[in-house]
Amino acid sequence: MAMTEEHKVALEEGRAQSRRIGAYLASVEVQGRRTKRSPETLQKRLEAIEIKLETASPILRLQLFQERLDLKAELAELASNDGYKRLEADFVEVAQAYSARKGISYEAWREAGVPAATLKAARIPRS
Repeated sequence: MAMTEEHKVALEEGRAQSRRIGAYLASVEVQGRRTKRSPETLQKRLEAIEIKLETASPILRLQLFQERLDLKAELAELASNDGYKRLEADFVEVAQAYSARKGISYEAWREAGVPAATLKAARIPRS
């Protein structure tokens, strides 16, 4: 039996929702594991690294170079933070339909690490 065009569209919509939900949940896990540091704290550490570099041994200098690169990347991420916001907006857009289709409750989303404010924005009610 051949699939109707309507069925094909519904399947693709479900796959697209799953991709968006999966990407957001992965970012929630990363956000939850990371200790938030302020830009000021990062900048102070960068300044301390510059001072240490003046007298460090070659092997320590190598480690400090890497730490400096990591801190600069973290500062850039904090400055933009567009990636997470975009994923969150995608989640909010499809989460209600996805929840209804898959039978996902508010509590399950919360256990997965989704903030209550995000679920409210997605119009997923507490059960």
